[in-house]
Amino acid sequence: MTDSHTARPETERPADSSVDPLPLPDARALVDAVTENVGRVVVGKDGVIEDALVALLARGHLLLEDVPGVGKTMLARSLAASVDGAFSRVQFTPDLLPADVTGTSVLDESSGGFSFQRGPVFGNVVLGDEINRAPPKTQAALLEAMEEGQVTVDGETHALPDPFFVVATQNAVERDRVYDLPVAEIDRFTKKLTLGYPSVEEEVDVLGRVVGHHPVEDVQPVAGVGDLRRARETVARVETSEPVREYVTRLADYTREHAALGASPRGSIALLRCAQVRAVLDERDYVIPDDVKREAPSVLTHRVRADRTDGLGGEAAERVVASALDAVPPE
Repeated sequence: MTDSHTARPETERPADSSVDPLPLPDARALVDAVTENVGRVVVGKDGVIEDALVALLARGHLLLEDVPGVGKTMLARSLAASVDGAFSRVQFTPDLLPADVTGTSVLDESSGGFSFQRGPVFGNVVLGDEINRAPPKTQAALLEAMEEGQVTVDGETHALPDPFFVVATQNAVERDRVYDLPVAEIDRFTKKLTLGYPSVEEEVDVLGRVVGHHPVEDVQPVAGVGDLRRARETVARVETSEPVREYVTRLADYTREHAALGASPRGSIALLRCAQVRAVLDERDYVIPDDVKREAPSVLTHRVRADRTDGLGGEAAERVVASALDAVPPE
């Protein structure tokens, strides 16, 4: 089951040299504007919203896992609505097929040949709702898209729009009625976040806002895809010194030595890119160790399996990452 905006995503990916970076204060202002906009829908979760934007500006993807009804889908929808790009949604179900996600070749009766019918993955922001309700074969339809920004169908490769950002949600309760995500796919998510229940005061505020109609219906864009490209270029130009890169590597190596499965090199890259975003949010053009420490829990934990009997993430994995931050000093 899919739906999408009428806006058509751009399929050409411009070279970075063609993108002018935003000044640091403007990049910070963009994040503040989107955070405030989404905050009109998702109450009391500004930190989570900012973390989601960190994943977006780090050229990554976001996994939201929590109990039902706490606002995972609303966060994804309002984030997409805050950006004036193409939004697509895929409702993952047990009978969903890979072609329902990526697209398929269909017969064009007028020409007698086949033409490619694009799937909902061709969007700037793609919401994969309850992704763990689909079987692994369908989940795997996103592997190439998330890693390489393209999909290959019937031997033909199609570029995805730029920016391309997957926000997936999954139910953390019904373990007996869902399919675990493959390790390779989990590793492609830059961050894994939870929202948690609102406080009593926040829930009262939510109830007041949804009387009559839902505030997500009124969300208007506050940034365009061009703004996101420029902000991403700002992030890409943030300096990462060799000691900082070594610090990231040693943290990842600690998880490999102290867990059955540690953070991958892809995880190290994601951590460094998120640290670059964190520097931009502090209006710095260089990364410091505190940026790395701030981002490590949400970037590394879901990639760690503490022992062979545990799944990825979880409290034991959290302890491994926390131990890494305590035991591995920056130099």
